[in-house]
Amino acid sequence: MKQPPRPNGRPPAFTYQPSSKKSVGHIDSSLHGDQVALSLLAKRYGTPLYVYSASSIRQRAAAFESAFRKVPHTICYSVKANSNLAILRMLAKAGYGFDVVSGGELERVLHADKGAAKKVVFSGVGKTREEMKAALKAGSLLFNVESASELRALAECAAQARKIAPVAMRVNPDVSAKTHPYISTGLHKHKFGIPISEARYLYAEAAKSKHLKVAGVSVHIGSQITDVQPFSEAMQRVAALVRDLRADGHKINYIDAGGGLGISYDHDDRSDFADKVGGYAEALLRPLRGLKLHLLLEPGRSIIGPAGALLTRVLYKKTNGGKKFLVVDAGMTELIRPSLYQAHHQIIPVTSSDSAKQEVVDVVGPVCETGDFFARDRQMPEVEEGELLAILDAGAYGMVLASNYNTRPRPAEVLVDGKSSKLIRRRETIGDLMRNEI
Repeated sequence: MKQPPRPNGRPPAFTYQPSSKKSVGHIDSSLHGDQVALSLLAKRYGTPLYVYSASSIRQRAAAFESAFRKVPHTICYSVKANSNLAILRMLAKAGYGFDVVSGGELERVLHADKGAAKKVVFSGVGKTREEMKAALKAGSLLFNVESASELRALAECAAQARKIAPVAMRVNPDVSAKTHPYISTGLHKHKFGIPISEARYLYAEAAKSKHLKVAGVSVHIGSQITDVQPFSEAMQRVAALVRDLRADGHKINYIDAGGGLGISYDHDDRSDFADKVGGYAEALLRPLRGLKLHLLLEPGRSIIGPAGALLTRVLYKKTNGGKKFLVVDAGMTELIRPSLYQAHHQIIPVTSSDSAKQEVVDVVGPVCETGDFFARDRQMPEVEEGELLAILDAGAYGMVLASNYNTRPRPAEVLVDGKSSKLIRRRETIGDLMRNEI
């Protein structure tokens, strides 16, 4: 008999396992997160529901550690990808650092582990003075500075706090990341960074301040990059800058290579993730040979993205003319990526049968917007009202971008680890949404 489809390249996160529900002459399977049936989690916690795999997060983070093991490095997980405290605690306990882009993210890291500040890189194009002061007080490892005005503001804050702020200029190498324009950051037309041609002047200004310490160079060219060549090109330009800066008398100890390594959203990824990270490491490290630097890396999506899924239940099936729709209980309020980035996420039934017919449908949410959709003209197994679907690769930029539009409470989050599961964020209530209003 034909085996049911499996989400390839995703173990140990989300795989089909034989179902206890028997169907004569057919094979039925149930989607699991690690060893926990997702249908049981939906029954216990309701839907929409975010589910994350702890074992997958650990496995993917370890792939980065292994790929860069031959050079001094620190993996600084990008908090903006998924900032749940339970996940931050797990990564902090394993010894990872963090990349933050706001005072709120910094507070989350410190709440997860007060000792993690010494491995915090503070990035972001619009840091406020209050955020700078908080990061100085916490003892952050590095400030990635993005403008001359920010550099001067940081010097003032450090002077007031009687601290010395370690700085790296985020340089803009004018390298195309070949990704979605909303998440490309390495060209001159983007708001991020300092033109690499102007960087030496800003380093010279920083060196004059007794409250600033020149410590490194930072670069980040964008997100969801699947070709490693842009990383290599950017690092070649950064390596040349490091040599120039050292010739100018600056002590450069760190290179922050940013993040941006992409994942496969639109098809089953049969390649080995460790091999992908190995290729990424080679692209970064080849231009840096002989420079004796400590490398900082900021992976986010590549660690947490495939480790998360959004469970949603089919509310209604409807047909408008010849157009078929599955109306589900999750919407753009839970996962905005398809609406915002035209992102493709695999959507699969939680209960799979080898006998299921295929149909072409739009998978849409209940939010009062035409842009509230997860898939258009998608061929997928036929499902009935009340059945569960899993939207895969939703661990990154899912819950962190969730909103309360239409006064919709945000969903609960669950972390699975082997055969165990635990609630790591309770579902919001309508009362939660109105509590702060006067």
